[in-house]
Amino acid sequence: MAEFSPKLVIRTYAPARTWMVAIALIVIAVLGAYLLFEYGRARAGFDQLAALRARAELRQEIQKKNEIIEQLRGDSAALETMRTSQVKERAELSRTIGELQAEVAKQAQQLSFYQGIVVQSANAAEVKLQQFRIGPGATERQFVVRLTLVQTGRPDRTVAGTVSVVAEGTRGGAPATLDLGALTGGGAGQLPFSFRYFENLNPEIVIPADFRPERITVEVRSSRREVAPVTQTFIWALDAA
Repeated sequence: MAEFSPKLVIRTYAPARTWMVAIALIVIAVLGAYLLFEYGRARAGFDQLAALRARAELRQEIQKKNEIIEQLRGDSAALETMRTSQVKERAELSRTIGELQAEVAKQAQQLSFYQGIVVQSANAAEVKLQQFRIGPGATERQFVVRLTLVQTGRPDRTVAGTVSVVAEGTRGGAPATLDLGALTGGGAGQLPFSFRYFENLNPEIVIPADFRPERITVEVRSSRREVAPVTQTFIWALDAA
């Protein structure tokens, strides 16, 4: 019987080389796939250089638009600051105008007050209507208006002017007025006066039958233009005395 002798097999174990080969195969596969991809795009009409140029142009365009946006933001901030400043200026201007208007109104009131004092002083220094009465005349529609004018203050000079008399009431149911000329049958529309101390005026008037008197207004006007006239209104009432 022959003897059985075992065979010895020697194998080389190199793990580093195996990994390197595997990595190389992967790189080759990826590179091949990329080349196939580029080849496919080239066959389809894709120009990579043109695409790169278009991308660069788009980036430049985006950069320009971003710069414009930043500039617009700065302009908007400046406009907002200006608007806020204008609002404050308008508010300050409105407040100043309001204060000036209030001051003007106050001064106007003071001016009117002092003008009233001056006018009153001028009237008082000239002449005033001391007495007014209406008495019956000779006939039913005839009346006598008795006026007494006096000079106020110290009578150191003669005063002169005119007196007008106007009757107010209704005629035929409508408001109507009759001046002294109409009340005296076409006579003078005013009564002249000239005195130093006082003067009595007694004009006779005739009230038309269709006229119903309610008030009598008397205006005393000085011959001096700077003196304001004195106007008084009286209720129509006959003096019983």
